[in-house]
Amino acid sequence: MPVRSDERRSAGRRAGKRRTASSEAGAAGAQARAAETAGRLRTALGRVDRRLRRTRSHGALSPSQWEVLATVARRQRVPLSELAEGEGLNPTMLSRIAAKLEADGLVQRVADEHDARVAHLVVTPAGRRLHAAVRAERTDALLVALERLDDRDRQTLAAAVPALEALAEALREGRT
Repeated sequence: MPVRSDERRSAGRRAGKRRTASSEAGAAGAQARAAETAGRLRTALGRVDRRLRRTRSHGALSPSQWEVLATVARRQRVPLSELAEGEGLNPTMLSRIAAKLEADGLVQRVADEHDARVAHLVVTPAGRRLHAAVRAERTDALLVALERLDDRDRQTLAAAVPALEALAEALREGRT
């Protein structure tokens, strides 16, 4: 007995609904896996960051003070407004941090050559030395930890570095 066209359409709709439900379940599973990965990554990176902050070279600098110093040391000369935006600090907090770093002789506040209303932070030789010492100490701490891993884990981490750099850039630019 021939299958009528309305029966075919009905069977096709049922199959389409099964495919749609299956793809929705697949998408939900992918989202759940992505959320789990993001959570595990956040936890692991947070642990690494906290352990690296325990280095002694940075003296009595708070994490925010260190980040400001590191940014100024990397860029040499940074307008305060750019620094506030880049570090996610309000201008009052940045002013306090800049005053502390300046009092410690790590940065210097200078006026813009073209617009006296604009202030820049410039790293001093002492700030450059401190930045280099902290970076070296933290790099050494990572090297020691990497030596404790097996070759496969070291290779996996090495392969992941470009993706982690891209992730850091995406977070910096607010593309997340």
